[in-house]
Amino acid sequence: MISVEAESFRLAEVFTISRGSRSEAKVLTVRVERDGLVGWGECVPYARYDETLDSVAEEIRALPEGIGRAELQEALPAGAARNAVDCALWDLEAKRAGKRVWELAGLSRPGPEITCFTLSLDTPEKMQAAAARHAHRPVLKIKLGTPDDMARLEAVRRGAPEARIVVDANEGWTAEVYSDLAPHLLRLGVAMVEQPLPAGEDDLLAGIERPLPVCADESCHDRASLPGLKGKYDMVNIKLDKTGGLTEALALRDAARAEGYRVMVGCMVGTSLAMAPAVLVAQGAEVTDLDGPLLLAEDRETPLTFDEQGVHPSEPGLWG
Repeated sequence: MISVEAESFRLAEVFTISRGSRSEAKVLTVRVERDGLVGWGECVPYARYDETLDSVAEEIRALPEGIGRAELQEALPAGAARNAVDCALWDLEAKRAGKRVWELAGLSRPGPEITCFTLSLDTPEKMQAAAARHAHRPVLKIKLGTPDDMARLEAVRRGAPEARIVVDANEGWTAEVYSDLAPHLLRLGVAMVEQPLPAGEDDLLAGIERPLPVCADESCHDRASLPGLKGKYDMVNIKLDKTGGLTEALALRDAARAEGYRVMVGCMVGTSLAMAPAVLVAQGAEVTDLDGPLLLAEDRETPLTFDEQGVHPSEPGLWG
């Protein structure tokens, strides 16, 4: 039996990006029950990709009961619906086999990965204060994406003078704004910029200087995206809600590395259940951004562990 349930988890504080704000994480939890065992997974439908809780739940409910992971890759496109079911099937397979998912996937034993902590878009003063509160964290990810972001960048650097900084513009800049900001990103020690231009306009990146690594997020979903990134991007951001699950995420990671891209592993704002399979993909990534649970006021009953070593692989009681 495949079941799907909409759930909501309060955020610790309002989270804002260039496309809007939210105060809760709305997720879909999928359970696949067979032979007395239950595997589960989570997805976050995303309006940017024309997904809603209802539309994704409808896709999941339309699947045949006995579907396996191989058939699932053909039955659904890359996206949130396939992600939750794929991860639930991995969890179920692990329980059936009495092994961990990383063993079934032929991966090395995973360890903790240092993760970004995200500062949402706000006034320079509030972003500086937030940066100061989190200056102890090794990597801060700044949500930007407006024409007047220079003041925010300066403010965050004042608040956290030692932290490594990565920037996510969420498609909010033009080529001119990015070109103007790029020298200042370097001056302020920014390590990478994520999706500076709208996905439909990223051809412009091929014609301008990229003095620091540029990472494709909205422009990269699965392996089929890779040919269109050549000459425009230096990194790809792998998110399971874009790839359609762990199966394709692992394949995308390997294909991207084979083509010379550096790897970032990111997330939507979800719970530890959504992050658990992504931790396997993040092993050895240049940038890990799996801080979703750190932004929540409440999480799953058996959450992931976050400490000075980063985000740790899940315990079997959570997933995998």
